[in-house]
Amino acid sequence: MPETLAAWLQYLETLHPKLIALGLERVAQVRQRLNLQPDFPVITIGGTNGKGSVCAMLESMLHAAGYRVGCYTSPHLLDYNERVRIAGQPASDAELCASFEKIEQARGEIALTYFEFGTLAAMQCFIEHKVNVAILEVGLGGRLDAVNVFDSDCAAVTGVDIDHVDYLGNSREAIAFEKAGIFRTGKVAVFGDTDMPAVIADEAQRIGAQLWRLGEQFNYTAKQQQWDYRGPHGARSSLPFPALRGAFQLNNACTALAVLDALKEKLPVSMDAVRRGLVEASLPGRFQVLPGRPQIILDVAHNPQAARSLAQNLATMPPPGRTFAVFAMLADKDIAGVAHALDEHVDVWLVAGIAAPRGASATELERVLWTEQVRGEILTFAGVEEALQHARYQAAENDRIVALGSFYTVADAMRAIAHGITGKGDGKTENGR
Repeated sequence: MPETLAAWLQYLETLHPKLIALGLERVAQVRQRLNLQPDFPVITIGGTNGKGSVCAMLESMLHAAGYRVGCYTSPHLLDYNERVRIAGQPASDAELCASFEKIEQARGEIALTYFEFGTLAAMQCFIEHKVNVAILEVGLGGRLDAVNVFDSDCAAVTGVDIDHVDYLGNSREAIAFEKAGIFRTGKVAVFGDTDMPAVIADEAQRIGAQLWRLGEQFNYTAKQQQWDYRGPHGARSSLPFPALRGAFQLNNACTALAVLDALKEKLPVSMDAVRRGLVEASLPGRFQVLPGRPQIILDVAHNPQAARSLAQNLATMPPPGRTFAVFAMLADKDIAGVAHALDEHVDVWLVAGIAAPRGASATELERVLWTEQVRGEILTFAGVEEALQHARYQAAENDRIVALGSFYTVADAMRAIAHGITGKGDGKTENGR
């Protein structure tokens, strides 16, 4: 068997002919063989955008309340270990390798995808470490996603928008049906947006889940320096704004508090822990503003809804100078929709290719930007590091640089910054319209 984490991850990529193969039959069989039966509450978080933020705030608040929290999220930015956190710390290489080995011994002839294998390994780690609660972030959709093999004590869907149409459908109703698949009979199902597709309520009623919707069963009121939460079990007043920045983070924080409301009998959380958790929560790559000048912002926004959120965030803090967008995306995403959402906020598009199987080339991205008739100048680069180099060289102190479009984009930008990017990249210049 592989002996290092890197070797294991490389091996996992070879086990199934498809990167994504939705369905619970395979993963359920291996789970049964391993007898993975968590004896602690499980929280499942789905939704088109905001899943990571809700997971981060829940993890932080529960940790501040003294619980030993297991948190499984995806994808990672720099290290696979980021996906599996126990008591606020990434799982070690040795812990992950030990869990992978148990999954491998149990699966026999069953071919698991990379994500399915990792999901089972994460739960194996959580059971091994005797966590008090597990937070599971849905990878894709919900109904047929590997995390859904575990029954949740509370499930939340942050919101629904168009994404992953090849797997989930090309309408909000179709996608909402898939996401509602994480709801459970007799349990609270939280919906964290005021714009709710009808199928969410239909599915909750069909299976007998108790639906709590933002704006109805729970809500918030924002004040100048603080905000108040109102939920089915009372109010939490004078709360600090979340450390996670962005226009929609109060929606996400409110959703997280609704989940805590639903589980208050099993996992009581004090006001002090809520306040500490909100201000201590961190999530790299989600409107992450780095210190220094010119300002650098990292955001994994990879669909139109996330891009609209990023645009709204950028509008609240306009720079005196220009905005440079280091832009790289996957080819199967709505590139035009993202570009359209951000067009009025970008002065220079620094377009780069992604060295990944689904990565769009700089030429493809450039063609879309021209078709969309973006108003900014367009430059193309071989990769994100070269684009960021050029931006750092060209940007004045009062300008800002936004690296966006995918987890790959942000990860490459992080590596470039960590290595101390300097100098001028070589870009081909075109005048945008």
